[in-house]
Parts: sequence; structure tokens; C-alpha cells
Amino acid sequence: MLRFLLFAACCVPLTLWYSTRMILASLLPGPSGPKGERIGRRWSGLLLRVSGLRLEVDLSALTPGGHYVFMVNHQSNFDIPLLYAVLSAFPIRFVAKKSLFTIPVFGAAMHKAGHIPIDRENRRSGMKSVQDAVDAARAGVCPVIFPEGTRNPNPEKLLDFKIGGMVLALKCGLPVAPLIISGTGRALPRGRMRLTPTTIRVKALPPVDVSAFTLKQREQFRDGLYSTMSQAYAALPKD
Repeated sequence: MLRFLLFAACCVPLTLWYSTRMILASLLPGPSGPKGERIGRRWSGLLLRVSGLRLEVDLSALTPGGHYVFMVNHQSNFDIPLLYAVLSAFPIRFVAKKSLFTIPVFGAAMHKAGHIPIDRENRRSGMKSVQDAVDAARAGVCPVIFPEGTRNPNPEKLLDFKIGGMVLALKCGLPVAPLIISGTGRALPRGRMRLTPTTIRVKALPPVDVSAFTLKQREQFRDGLYSTMSQAYAALPKD
């Protein structure tokens, strides 16, 4: 119990430390991307260490350093530091709702780190956001998309996938690497800051070649991806 109280006490200060470091680092000479990745990994590693949660990670389906679009189910705010840590071999950037980028200090740090805001309320702005993500992917970044669109409060099954994430993935033209997370919703449920002891499991599925799909087939692509990820999620132990 003390370990999880420690996490609650450290989460906000560590996140403020990360945000401040990221903003200051962006002012120094040199490419901001690599600096942001190093700071983000240090932040995520510290949070995982103080959490004391057990991790079971299987990324054997991926090529280390490969160039992918990651599609990940979303259960908790803990998913962010978790993915930063377990995907340390990849230059990931999160595709996230625009409102997160308005949070004082933290939002500015997300901008400086190169994460990609998506405007869901304005169609024209949303299309530009998609193009920004595509441009980032072509520059070597691995976008991370949460296709459910929000944190899922139900640990029994995945939420329906939004079509926007499918369009973005198809436009990027990179192999799509589905990633299944289980346990973060129990460890840190929505609206709570105290962790519950559990095992977090992360499993990568074989990447999907999107060249077989056109934009007009985005619903077919979505349905197939949902089926694959749902079956893999159901097969993971949940304790």
C-alpha cells in the first residue's frame, strides 16, 4: 500500500518536472525530437519504478526500431508513461485530443515534444491535424493512435473503433502494429490517483500491411482490426 501512496504523491511532481524539462530543452540548440524522447523515457521510467506494478511485455512480433503506426486500446492515463517505457526502441508520438494541449505547462510540453493534437470539433482543422500526423510519420515518427477515441471504463471488452484513426493510419501508409494493453484500467481507473496492485500486460500483434486497403475500404480495415485486437484482448489473462 505504501508503494501506491508513493505513486500518488510523486505523479504530479514528476509530471511537472517532465513538462518543465521538455519546455526548457526545446530552447536549447539541437533537434527537439530526440531530446523529448529521452526526457519522456526518463519520466515514464521513474513513474513505473515508483508504481511497483508488475509488467509482462511481449513485443516479439515487432522489429526493434521498425517504422509503424501503433494502434493501442486505451484504459487509463497510466497508458501514456507505460507506452513511453515499453516502446523505447521506437520514436513514438501520441495522437491526442486537442484539449490536452491546453493544459497549463503539460500541454506546452506536449507541443514541444512533437505530439500531435487532433481537433474533433472542427472538420477543416481536423483534416489539417491528420495531415500533420502523416507528415510526422513520413519524417520518421511512429504515431500512436488510440482507436477507441477515449479511455474505456469497461475492462471486459474494447470500445468500438473510430473511423478517423483508420483514415490517419491508411494515409500514413506504414505497417499498422496493433498493441493490446490489459490491467491499466484496474491499476489506475478513470478519476482516481491511487494505484491498485495488479499485473499490467502488453502484447504486440503481427503488423498489418495497409497497402491492401484504400481509403474507401476504411470501414473494412477498421472491422478487421477490431476483430483481431478484440480476440487478442479476450485471450489475455486478467487478474
